[in-house]
Amino acid sequence: MAHNNKLRPIELLAPARNAEIAIEAIRHGADAVYIGASSHGARSAAGNSLDDIKRVVDFAHQFNAKVYVTVNTIIYDRELAQVEQLVGELYRVGVDALIVQDMALLRMNIPPIALHASTQCDIRTPGKAEFLQRAGFSQLVLARELTLEETAEIHSRVSVPLEAFVHGALCVSYSGDCQAGFATMGRSANRGQCPQICRHKFDLLDESGRKLIEGKHLLSLRDLNRSASLADMIEAGVSSFKIEGRLKDADYVKNVVASYRRRLDEIINANPDKYVRSSYGRSEVNFTPDLNASFNRGFTDYFTRTPRPAVRMASADTPKWIGQPVGKVITASGNRIRARLTSALANGDGLGYFDSKGEFVGFRLNRIEGQTLIAAKTLADIPSGATIYRNSDRLRQQRLEGATATRTIDIDMTLRATSRGLAIDLSDCAGNHASVATDIVLEQARTPQQDARRGVLTKTGDSVYRVARLTDNAGNLFIPKSTLADLRRRAIEALDRTKRASYRFDYRQAEQRNVLLPADTTLTYHDNVANRLAESFYRDHGAQTIQPAAETQTSLPDKMTVMTTRYCLRREYGRCLHTPAGKEWPRRLYLQSGPMRLTVEFDCAACRMHILKEK
Repeated sequence: MAHNNKLRPIELLAPARNAEIAIEAIRHGADAVYIGASSHGARSAAGNSLDDIKRVVDFAHQFNAKVYVTVNTIIYDRELAQVEQLVGELYRVGVDALIVQDMALLRMNIPPIALHASTQCDIRTPGKAEFLQRAGFSQLVLARELTLEETAEIHSRVSVPLEAFVHGALCVSYSGDCQAGFATMGRSANRGQCPQICRHKFDLLDESGRKLIEGKHLLSLRDLNRSASLADMIEAGVSSFKIEGRLKDADYVKNVVASYRRRLDEIINANPDKYVRSSYGRSEVNFTPDLNASFNRGFTDYFTRTPRPAVRMASADTPKWIGQPVGKVITASGNRIRARLTSALANGDGLGYFDSKGEFVGFRLNRIEGQTLIAAKTLADIPSGATIYRNSDRLRQQRLEGATATRTIDIDMTLRATSRGLAIDLSDCAGNHASVATDIVLEQARTPQQDARRGVLTKTGDSVYRVARLTDNAGNLFIPKSTLADLRRRAIEALDRTKRASYRFDYRQAEQRNVLLPADTTLTYHDNVANRLAESFYRDHGAQTIQPAAETQTSLPDKMTVMTTRYCLRREYGRCLHTPAGKEWPRRLYLQSGPMRLTVEFDCAACRMHILKEK
């Protein structure tokens, strides 16, 4: 049946590196996918051609699933015409919305495609959310750092859907407000080229150079996992649940999407008077989803709830996926490890251990002989008693590499006799209808015909439909199988045409140009204004002073804040300045990684940490 307008649609939004992964995400239960265009996406290694994006659109729209394209880098003046042309092409192939951060899109001569404000827009306050809604954005992607209470406050102030991340890698800095990669290595996250310096190994130093912490990945966060908080997030106002990972492979996307699909369906089914799924179709998977079985650096729910001091957010030992423990080392020599195993292993599994220096060493299991593991390479520095981890389960991976899901739409089919022959009526769960008829002279059969007709009519072939209810009103007429098959085929084609013609797009919201920024607003390089159209947008809304984006400046300041984080090293290591242990560390600290040296300052009043690059 069609959606009740009083019910809030709930959307599971999946990442896609390419068209094949996007289609698999939809098969496994995604209500929408986000995918990079040929340029100007925040993952420059995940671009896609128009033909591939159109292929995704055609597949997705069968299920009323949406396709969002990321055009979420900052844009230089010389690129404005190129992006304008790209947007027009994306609109023509049927893309549902663009995810953007550059306000130039609001000043371009483009079709009325819906615009979603990217997490790169750094939406962390109700005022920012209100402004962007009134500027014309149809959906807002919230900062990952927000608590449930902060999300609920924003929800109370806006009417457009709120989108929030629920799973995957975390940026340690507020998204969109990170200049660290550009300032230290000339590679800008706001241009899709993040060098991920937050995954580097650092020493933490005081002003004298004394090492407080040595050789740890101090800014490398664990991966986000809010699967236990979905009901609370919906209650707080989140409507779109976003999985991070446009660089992840198909196995990851299949598993994570199927897992969240199951959890969200439980919530929706338990609240049929409040929520409805935003797309249609039944996904059936032939494996057991398990979030622990896909790449992760350990999990955190981040700031969903007030952080507890004893709960770690960082993955300081390694930025790699270590996997699940499967045994302990007894002895090791060369490429052979005698181990006490707690899980069954298989040839080809990916295993690993921490050596005596604390480095994670991975290896492939060539074969197993009883309790002896034979690696595909010579191994060194394996401490006796070390835990062995598995981060690649070859048997599970083989299952996921094949066809693992089907997605179908239930339809009702009625076969009836007419004055001139036969007709088939179809209707789907979305309220779409189609009828086709054929002229044919029919005769009464000598034997019952219903079972034979059912066998023909319910064979829906390669279509996405499954006949959930068949009503046969043709009595005991003899109807050739070829006639039934042709009528069924034409009916399905007619239903497809009806759905395409009635597909509803969400068009661009009108910009309210009389909305002003707070008085005397000064925009700095943190606001990423990189072109004349974005500057014009902000001036129209009352900005007095606009400093250009760091990427457009000929020289950078001698001292600049390159990260602002809600994650705090002092809290992580039990040295909060509000506690007695905080006095054990000086107020000013430094991060050193090779020649890279960063200053760490703490804004305790706002509970924020600032990372600075100083010459």
